Amino acid sequence: MSIVGGRYRHGLRGMPARRADERHRVATPLELLFDLTFVAAFGVAGDQLAHGIAAEHAGPAVIAFIFAMFTVVWAWINVTWFASAFDNDDWLSRLLTMVQMTGVTVLAIGLPALFASIEGGGLLDNRVAVAGYVIIRVAVILQWTRAVRSNPQYKSLALTYALFVGVAQAGWVALAVLSPRTVAGLTVASALFTFEAVGPVAAERRGERHNGGSTPWHPHHLAERFALLTIIALGETVFGTLASAAVVSREQGWTLDAVVVIGTGIAMSFALWWTYFFVPHASVLTARRDKAVPWGYGHIVLFSAIAAVGAGLHVVGYAHDPDYDIGGTLVVASVAIPVIVFMIVRDLLQAWLVSALPHGGVAQLAVTALPAIAIALAAGGVPVGVCLLVVLASPVSVILSFELGGWRTLDTQLARVLDGADRTQPPRPPPPPPPREGASDEV
Repeated sequence: MSIVGGRYRHGLRGMPARRADERHRVATPLELLFDLTFVAAFGVAGDQLAHGIAAEHAGPAVIAFIFAMFTVVWAWINVTWFASAFDNDDWLSRLLTMVQMTGVTVLAIGLPALFASIEGGGLLDNRVAVAGYVIIRVAVILQWTRAVRSNPQYKSLALTYALFVGVAQAGWVALAVLSPRTVAGLTVASALFTFEAVGPVAAERRGERHNGGSTPWHPHHLAERFALLTIIALGETVFGTLASAAVVSREQGWTLDAVVVIGTGIAMSFALWWTYFFVPHASVLTARRDKAVPWGYGHIVLFSAIAAVGAGLHVVGYAHDPDYDIGGTLVVASVAIPVIVFMIVRDLLQAWLVSALPHGGVAQLAVTALPAIAIALAAGGVPVGVCLLVVLASPVSVILSFELGGWRTLDTQLARVLDGADRTQPPRPPPPPPPREGASDEV
């Protein structure tokens, strides 16, 4: 079913490409429902990371977390990239979305076994996670195949995407069946992730060589989708804060420690959100479509860092649990390191989009070092609560710099990008006429 002219149209329809300059293109209710499954997946990955750190398996837990987050986010990007260009919201698309949601759920169910196998150092157990991944990606292949039928000009593009996804899936299935030892399995997994990352680049280039048929993704829609998943990832920082506050209040009552945990956690969530939305991503992507693929890949690391901040905040609670013995340095590092990663990646994404360094680049780089200073302070015996405030000072300082004048630099950089695009791009063609009342659906 699809809404056309204010009414639902029923039936199985073709999947023509949507206009890249379509007005009022926003995330659909189905896309928002789809994203809910990633709330669960992020939550499982974050919980496993926090528990691994608390159980003194920090190194293997971090490796497993990176593996899990790359898998989950890459699956989301695949679906979102396609839906931004070819979504027609008929009943088959809805059912395939339900299949993909099932796959994400199965993938999340398999994450604890994956973490346990990596932490144990034995055979890599990614069988259930791969099963969920296959379910998601089979639906993606079917969607690309549907797009070929309605869009001959995108045939090369769509078939290349389907081919890369299919070959990668065969590799993941073989890895799951063979169950090699952890080191060998992670090496093969790294090669498969690299192959997956090459797929969109190869498909887009091949599409451009064949009738200019690169994916007609919508910049405002795509920017909104990534922004929404950023907010979902930030939800993990709220969950981590809640989990820690519950432990602290249970063990100590409503002491100053509980207040600091809650205040720092919520302030951290808000500060990371504030810094991400400095840049109007949609406007720049509209002007510079060539920026999209590296921008999207950078978000894999960004989302992982945000979810890891939430896991680190959860570790703060483990430190107050008498069943665990965690040093203050490890507690602070579990929050500080992902904050450093987030700040660096956020700066790089901004610099990539506007082709210029952020305001006060040297000073901002120094501010990024504050979380590292917090780790050193913790090692010197400074209380964890004080050290977390030093970590928080990093994004807060960037916000203050931006609001006290740094925004002018960004505005100048944006104007240069947008003005340059207006001079180089040809005028847009007029929009097509609206469909006639009573027009039959394409089958």
